[in-house]
Amino acid sequence: MKIDFVSDVACPWCAVGLNSLELALAKIGPDIPVELHFRPFELNPQMGPEGEDATEHLSRKYGLTPAQLDRNRAGIRERGAAVGFQFGDRARVWNTFDAHRLIHWAGLEGKQRELKHALFKAYHGRGDNPGAVDVLMRAASEVGLDAERAREVIESDRYAAEVRAEERHWQQLGVNSVPSVIINDRHLIQGGQPPEVFEQALRQLAGAAA
Repeated sequence: MKIDFVSDVACPWCAVGLNSLELALAKIGPDIPVELHFRPFELNPQMGPEGEDATEHLSRKYGLTPAQLDRNRAGIRERGAAVGFQFGDRARVWNTFDAHRLIHWAGLEGKQRELKHALFKAYHGRGDNPGAVDVLMRAASEVGLDAERAREVIESDRYAAEVRAEERHWQQLGVNSVPSVIINDRHLIQGGQPPEVFEQALRQLAGAAA
């Protein structure tokens, strides 16, 4: 079974969704062999390198008051804890394009899933800037990638064309929110669903294919 996980490092529900999906896959076990691929999506492609205050940005983007945002964050922290993800404070919103380029490179090195987790923890756990060279290098090093090779990727425009092409591909297929989980290029599951929802859907699709 092929699973494309379309997501952005800046998306808290993507962190929830990945942990949730992995819990479902662990419960299914070897019954359903899976190829998991991470695909790029940018929530804020026009965001400058300086970033923006998170409360100001989210209030303007979604029309929510600070009190409503606080309630939403509490709900996300609760959902994260339920699937083993610990959210910290995220004071700013940042550009994530370089993070996606590094994730693309990590896929070529066989470390894509590990780097995705490391970058989720860096941003959503510690509030680090996922567009900063030092943060990206540290995340690469944490998962066993060569930090200097990571720097070379970040400080060049390597894989920019590939990431842009992938982003266009998924947008043209109608993906406009994340996480979007596409099964075998045909079936879509959206949002940070609970593990049991992912498990049921994957078992049903595997059964139908069989």
